[in-house]
Amino acid sequence: MTLFEKLYSLIILFSVLIGLIIGQIQAIQAHVDIFIVPLLVAMLFITFLQIPLEDIATSVSNITFTLTSVTINFIWTPLFAWALASIFLFEHPALYIGFIMLLVTPCTDWYLIFTSMAKGNVALSTAILPLNLLLQVILLPLYLLFFAGATGAIELSFLFESVLIVLILPLALAIIVKFLFKKNKQVFSKFSGLPILFLSLAIVAMFASQGNVLLENLEIMWMLILPLALFFVINFFLSQKVGDQLHFTTQDKKSLTLTTLARNSPLALAIAMTAFPDQPLIPLVLVIGPLLELPILAMTTQVLLAFSKKADKK
Repeated sequence: MTLFEKLYSLIILFSVLIGLIIGQIQAIQAHVDIFIVPLLVAMLFITFLQIPLEDIATSVSNITFTLTSVTINFIWTPLFAWALASIFLFEHPALYIGFIMLLVTPCTDWYLIFTSMAKGNVALSTAILPLNLLLQVILLPLYLLFFAGATGAIELSFLFESVLIVLILPLALAIIVKFLFKKNKQVFSKFSGLPILFLSLAIVAMFASQGNVLLENLEIMWMLILPLALFFVINFFLSQKVGDQLHFTTQDKKSLTLTTLARNSPLALAIAMTAFPDQPLIPLVLVIGPLLELPILAMTTQVLLAFSKKADKK
């Protein structure tokens, strides 16, 4: 783990605080929003460079694990997220949409760190990563239309424009660059810390521009805690139970658990900033999410290690 990765939660929190402070300067607040989307696009471009999309065939080599992971992440989790949002947040459309966006996009980066910490099957987790990325790029707009279209907050033109600008273009550019440098792929690993840097700067800019919205709506953090806690607890036990039923090894079961729990909030944040320019509470949910998620993932790794130690003693 790089220093950036170890301090991810603190970096995000620090970025929020810096944004809130400098946002009190009127000149900064009025103009800083122009930097948000370019920074997020740069973040995703660097992230896509490090994802082995050319190895997507490897994603299906372990058919049982792949089908299980895809079923949980792209069928069960969206339905579960919709149910939780409907129960707890339906009277708050912006929080409802942000919550669903947070939960329907499985992680494509830091879950590998936690898989390694938990002594899971990192190779298997890495293999499933390109498939997770492509499926969420394709399905996120459909999830939004299906689960959140009735809220009236979604405009199709903004949604598809944001997908094109924020996802398709950086993904296509990353594929082209990787093709041009296919003989020097190792050079991309030198950029591993940049996505966190770009994301942090985007969060600073976002809170400098819209921080007052959070200060006026501090109760949204409390509104999110219970449904997020239910998501993580129920999906933890579900993935463990499914892994047992399918006779996964201990390492594979850890990998399934962490890919089931970890979410790709940076990707969802990039879409939210462009698709919902007049709904600042939606991206705020996607910034609050990692502040709660990352400590939970850290605790989950310790629980998984304790489970495996207990199993070894039997």
